[in-house]
Amino acid sequence: MKLWAGIDAGKAHHHCVVIDADGTRLLSQKIPNDEPALLELIANVLKLAGGDEVLWATDLNHGGPALLIALLVAHGQNILYIPGRIVHHASRLYRGEGKTDAKDAAVIADQARMRRDLQPLRAGDETSTGLRILTARRADKSADRVRAINRLQAQLLEYFPALERAFDYSRSKAALFLLTRYRTPDGIRRTGQARLHAWLKKHGARSSAAVAQAAVDAAKSQHTTVPAQHLGEQIVAALAREIMTLDKELAELDALISEKVTEHRHARTLLSMPGFGPVLAAEFLGATGGDLTVFQSADRFAGVVGLAPAPRDSGRISGNHHRPRRYDRRLLRVFYLSGLSALKSCSASRRYYDRKRAEGKTHVQAMLSLARRRLNVLWAMLRDGTTYTPAPAASPPVAA
Repeated sequence: MKLWAGIDAGKAHHHCVVIDADGTRLLSQKIPNDEPALLELIANVLKLAGGDEVLWATDLNHGGPALLIALLVAHGQNILYIPGRIVHHASRLYRGEGKTDAKDAAVIADQARMRRDLQPLRAGDETSTGLRILTARRADKSADRVRAINRLQAQLLEYFPALERAFDYSRSKAALFLLTRYRTPDGIRRTGQARLHAWLKKHGARSSAAVAQAAVDAAKSQHTTVPAQHLGEQIVAALAREIMTLDKELAELDALISEKVTEHRHARTLLSMPGFGPVLAAEFLGATGGDLTVFQSADRFAGVVGLAPAPRDSGRISGNHHRPRRYDRRLLRVFYLSGLSALKSCSASRRYYDRKRAEGKTHVQAMLSLARRRLNVLWAMLRDGTTYTPAPAASPPVAA
């Protein structure tokens, strides 16, 4: 007798519901997210199965249930992943409008019992799991940097709009360093271009002469002091220092990711692919767990990534396609950004992109087509354990 165990995962507690082939509940239990309690749960469910197979299913694949997943893998159990979106919509098909952890766990178990299209969940290897943690941290820091730059520009715009327009603060480290000391029109005018240039050059700022000139020009265009300027400039200085600190942390994370990614068995293959640098390769490994066999085929993997259009036909209308609603946005971002980078370094990618544009596709459509083509190539490379070898360019036809 096969049993299905649904886990509604949480931070402090999980809820487990076990059902049989008829959908009858055999166990419904709330369990603390602690190792002794989880081991006791696994033992009780296996005892309930009496030596028969148990198929576990959970609505989260990392975070809160990470310890439970590791324990299930150590016990040789099969685990399915059911995204929370599926559980949410499936709950409407069951009796009652109430929402409880017990009901969600029962829905998860029942969906695992009935469906055949769910992905098995496999704990990633040590390296890919570490890369997932590092890339998630990098994404957080990048988002913090974007927010800090937006706040800095908004604050600077309130009392010194000319200086806000003068620089791209997302790119110019010298401009950020300038704001840590000189950030008001009267202060920059009193200092003068020569002293600004000397100060920036002394501290190793690049393009110090151009930055000093742009700052003085902006200061000469404004002689009015805006109310509360003294408070605004303090916030701008703090934000500039925060952005510089974030830049340093991001550089350290990038160095750590570059070192860590080379430890994975697929690193040589991934890094040989045009457009894949250490960060994108790390994001790919972190999102897939470093094992593509779980996806079974390149077409199914493309569906997970969001690069396989879904048909939308009805009656006599056919041939309509749209982007699937359920796909891994991290992986789509990896293939899209790697494709953009490959346009600059890979002649084959550039030719394919230009051909799609000549066929009338928009830039985004051509990029998605290129991303799908590159996915097929990468799938074959990882399957065969080979590195990328550029195809020779086709020779032009010889005139008779």
